[in-house]
Amino acid sequence: MRVALMTAGSRGDVAPFTGLGSGLARAGHQVTLVTHARFAPLAQGAGIGFHPLPVDPREALESAAGQGLHRSSSGIGKMARLVAMARSLVGRMADELLVAAHGQDVLLLSAALAPLGHAIAEGMALPSIGLHLQPLAATAEFAPPVIGARSWGAGPNRLAGHAVNAAVDSIFTEAVRRTRSRLGLPRRSLRSARRAREQADWPVFHGFSELVVPRPRDWRPGLRVAGYWWPGDPPAAELPPELRDFLDAGDPPVFVGLGSAAVPDPEQVSRTVVAALRAAGLRGVVQRGWSELHAEGPDVITVDDVPHHLLFPRTAAVVHHAGAGTTAAGLRAGVPAVPVPIQFDAAFWAGRLTGLGVAPAAVPLRRLTAGALAAALRAADADPGHARRARALAARLRDEDGVAPVLAAVDRLAN
Repeated sequence: MRVALMTAGSRGDVAPFTGLGSGLARAGHQVTLVTHARFAPLAQGAGIGFHPLPVDPREALESAAGQGLHRSSSGIGKMARLVAMARSLVGRMADELLVAAHGQDVLLLSAALAPLGHAIAEGMALPSIGLHLQPLAATAEFAPPVIGARSWGAGPNRLAGHAVNAAVDSIFTEAVRRTRSRLGLPRRSLRSARRAREQADWPVFHGFSELVVPRPRDWRPGLRVAGYWWPGDPPAAELPPELRDFLDAGDPPVFVGLGSAAVPDPEQVSRTVVAALRAAGLRGVVQRGWSELHAEGPDVITVDDVPHHLLFPRTAAVVHHAGAGTTAAGLRAGVPAVPVPIQFDAAFWAGRLTGLGVAPAAVPLRRLTAGALAAALRAADADPGHARRARALAARLRDEDGVAPVLAAVDRLAN
């Protein structure tokens, strides 16, 4: 089967699909990752094909609109700003998504592109499967993760979930209308299209473990939790020599990185991180990332992108922005976490980490101080229960195969 994996967003929205694509390719399928041009090396490293999309997500986050996300203190406010920004970007990707779909046998669609991808699949008479990295379908069991809210109760949780999904659909209204017209399809509202997918029990696989987020009991049957899709790092990947030397020169350090998140004042955040590490008496590996963090000194080292699966097991704890991908990498390594949630689903994942007992507390970016971070680091380092629970969970995650359910679904289509 010729399989197109279509996704958009930051590195954390792309990397898991390289591992999934690599698994499908090893099983004999011809896989093409369709996403932003800056992520072409990820596809190459995973040994799968690549088709570029025109939007650069880092440029979008660093734009005035992207920086404006930090001016909203609530998850709902950030969501409203994101919808407005994304609406202007998604139309630029529609044409290349159509080009990428030609010649494919099946489209595998991330949540970030699903409404548009589903219209393309319908117009080209192609089967499609959804791939979600977060639990996005409305449920009574928790509030929508993308607005970072705690549970409001069964009824309000479900209503909020439907409202968030409607807001996400609104991003695609014009792009879907033009795409359907181009493909000769009748006009149809996105609300009607979503309802039709739900009534047909359109298959959606979720790339996280039920050990971390149990499948909601009120989900329809087609919404399945597959397990994690680990990034498809090259087999020969290794840590840079200077980082290996730093790791060998002392006690396990703390990793600090905010991934693809952007912050309003990188200099201030960097100073806060270094002060917290030194107050806690811990060495640090600071990842530059899209926040442009940096640190200097004999007890700290600054690195660019490095394979998390090689670095994290050699750390004492992982301080991160609680994105879905980095959260998963920390759990896989079996080390304690100190989440620093910034926006969207980060508060949800931070809550899961503390609920699982592998993190002492979250330190949200808007309340980040050297004292607060140092206290969380001391708690993570001093209480052996965090490390013990993290190791036990990692051992159970190693027994799961998140690729297998998706591969089985693709094979059924092939047969």
